[in-house]
Amino acid sequence: MILFPAIDLKQGQCVRLLRGEMDTATTYNSDPANQARRFLDAGCEWLHVVDLDGAFAGKSVNGAAVDAILAEAGGLPVQLGGGIRDEAGIAYWLERGITRVILGTVALRDPELVKRACARWPGRIVVGIDAKQGKVAVTGWSETSTMKALDLALKFEATGVAAIVYTDIGRDGTLSGPNVEETVDLAFQLTTPIIASGGVSNLDDLRALKQHEKSGIVGVISGRAIYDGRIKLAEALKLLQG
Repeated sequence: MILFPAIDLKQGQCVRLLRGEMDTATTYNSDPANQARRFLDAGCEWLHVVDLDGAFAGKSVNGAAVDAILAEAGGLPVQLGGGIRDEAGIAYWLERGITRVILGTVALRDPELVKRACARWPGRIVVGIDAKQGKVAVTGWSETSTMKALDLALKFEATGVAAIVYTDIGRDGTLSGPNVEETVDLAFQLTTPIIASGGVSNLDDLRALKQHEKSGIVGVISGRAIYDGRIKLAEALKLLQG
């Protein structure tokens, strides 16, 4: 199982939010490239980067910070989400060295675009499904739709989506533990691999997800717990890779 340390970008800085609310941002590093280097030096094999400003603006905003992260990563894989909503935007970031692009809002609003992107860039498109009480939220989580998370996920079965990042918004940044039950239930009903996100607070949470790896959970994203020191990267990597 892969550990994806999260670098969330707001105004060029590395921050964490509480339940996706922009006014709750806590800044952990004013130099995102430096943060990327810390994660890579600790042995992380992937980086999960989100342009928070871009998610609200509908276009990439923190491009300079992303470029700096890519330069620091030195070719190690980075997945990027936030504000990427057309094929031109996807192409731009893949050509600049992003390994996988995460599509969230556009997955709900234009699923056919996602399918075209999967055909054009096999293995390089991830769908981000962010849910409030099981319903999909978009535009930086500021809007909640009537679409159920599972119903949206099923639209992309057998289309070539590399993975689905499933985030329980109510738990994101809260350190209250991941929604293991809903995540496992989603994974069991899909063939598309699932990356769990939201609420991870300690090694026990990682163990709980690791136990369900065979259901199709291939990775987990963690942010605040790593930054606050509740999760030591060396211990987490050993647990998940074992």
